[in-house]
Amino acid sequence: MLTEKTRQAILELQKKYPEKRSALIPALHLAQAEAGYLPRETQNEVAALFGIAQNEVNSIVSFYDMFFDEPVGKHIIHVCKNVSCMLRGSDELINGLCQRLQVEPWSASQEACKRTSADGEFTVIASECLAACDRAPMMLVDDKVVGPVKISDLDNILAEAKKGHGHPCPVPLVEGNHA
Repeated sequence: MLTEKTRQAILELQKKYPEKRSALIPALHLAQAEAGYLPRETQNEVAALFGIAQNEVNSIVSFYDMFFDEPVGKHIIHVCKNVSCMLRGSDELINGLCQRLQVEPWSASQEACKRTSADGEFTVIASECLAACDRAPMMLVDDKVVGPVKISDLDNILAEAKKGHGHPCPVPLVEGNHA
């Protein structure tokens, strides 16, 4: 269930757009910031706030890899697997990272426990282009672009990530504060 504060923030967000539906993606970010993911019940609440079908919200949540319909780790690591990064070793990078964290890369067919580290700190996602080909192979650690990355950099990158606050919400709940 969404808090009243988030519900009101979503309704205010809708007023900033000529078509309230245009606020759907930022609204989903706000909703996800509450629990760290978007369970079906939350998706249904958001759909009701927009007056749209529940399957429309679910199709957005399931399409974009920035939204999660299951619990994920505090820190999200996207590893680019597109051609520039692949040619420069992203496959080895993904495998090395997953070995260190004892997880498998994100896949719709895997269960949450296989993609999120046992301590709940990290979720690894093999992502399509992250738009930093000049830094190949690269990854996005929470909201930080890191690259080019070598296998030998992984322990330091993970240690630095643990010092941070985790995956941030890109939409402010209240002006100047992030959810």
